[in-house]
Parts: sequence; structure tokens; C-alpha cells
Amino acid sequence: MARTEPFEKNTAEYEDWFEVNQAVYVSELYAVGALLPSQGEGVEIGVGTGRFAAFLGIEFGVEPSVSMSRIARQRGIQVVGSIGEHLPLAGARFNYALMVTTVCFLDNVRAAFGEVHRVLKKGGHFVIGFIDKNSPVGRTYLQYREDSAFYSIATFYSVEEIMQLLEQIGFRDIVTVQTIFHSLSETRGVEMVRPGYGDGSFVVIRGMK
Repeated sequence: MARTEPFEKNTAEYEDWFEVNQAVYVSELYAVGALLPSQGEGVEIGVGTGRFAAFLGIEFGVEPSVSMSRIARQRGIQVVGSIGEHLPLAGARFNYALMVTTVCFLDNVRAAFGEVHRVLKKGGHFVIGFIDKNSPVGRTYLQYREDSAFYSIATFYSVEEIMQLLEQIGFRDIVTVQTIFHSLSETRGVEMVRPGYGDGSFVVIRGMK
């Protein structure tokens, strides 16, 4: 069952987070952009309000939340209402697929990754951005998860867990970058993007079909 209720009820709060934490948001955009292909047709799964897709030039998204989809469409995104585990998309259609924090709200990560593999063309890329549960920010989210309308229903993952799942599904040539090297409240400016993982709280992983 899609975990949409907090997003339907708290869409304004979701949008406000990006304004309050603008330096974090821009840092994450740059990290995703570092691994996102620059050409071809892409789709963002769990497009939300279109904050990432609109900036990164992704014109197509999948999103189960009606209220979030409405804002994404206002940002110029073509949105299909569905969940990551059941993508109403043709096989081998896209050059790349993106998920940003969506992995935390999936009921069945393996099934969703399998669906991404299905809709990607051969040689297509799957890019995932998320908070590493073993990072400082990840540990803070876990500690105070019940205080958040969103993270109280989230499942957090480590980089190693996501990489293992990608490999099991059949993705290869996996690479990672990282950013956010301070707590969110201490992130005053846009932070650099570094290769690898283990130091930054926001990690982006890319695998190839």
C-alpha cells in the first residue's frame, strides 16, 4: 500500500522544507546532477512536487500522491499516478530513471528496482539519491523519526544495502558520490560533491542496465 497519507496532508510542510533548507537542497541537486545522464529521455519515480525533476530537466514523473502531483504538473512535469512497484510504463523506454529519497517510502524495494530495470533501455542508468542510515543525518532521522510526519513511516537503508540490491537485480558499473558533511542546521552554504561514500550524509548511487 502506497505511503501517501503524510504527503497528501502535509504538502505545504514538504514544500517549506526546501525553502528553509535551501543550501541542503541545492547541494543534493548538484550531487544528483553529477551522476545523471545529460542526454536521453528520463523519468523520476516518486517525483513528488517536481523539485528535482524541474531543475534537472526531467519532463516525466511517476507519483502516487494527488496533491504532490498537482504541484509537479504546475512545474511542467507530465505525471502518471502510480507507485514504484507497479510502473504503468512500456519496457525499455527510458535512457535513465531517478529516485530521490523515494526508496525510503517503498513497500517493496526489490520489486521497484526490478520495475526500473524493466523500463530502462539496455545501457540505461538508474540514479538513486537518499540519506545513508549510517551517516550523521541518517542517525538523527532515526533517533527523532516519530517527530516527523514523513520519516515516521520511512524505512532507512545503508549504501551497502542499496548497492547489494542493485547488483542482485542486474545493475552493473555502480558508482557513488556524496554531499552534506554537516548537520542540516549547520549547512549554511552549498556543499561540495565528492566521489565515494562514508563521509557525506546524502549519497547518490548510479547503476547501469
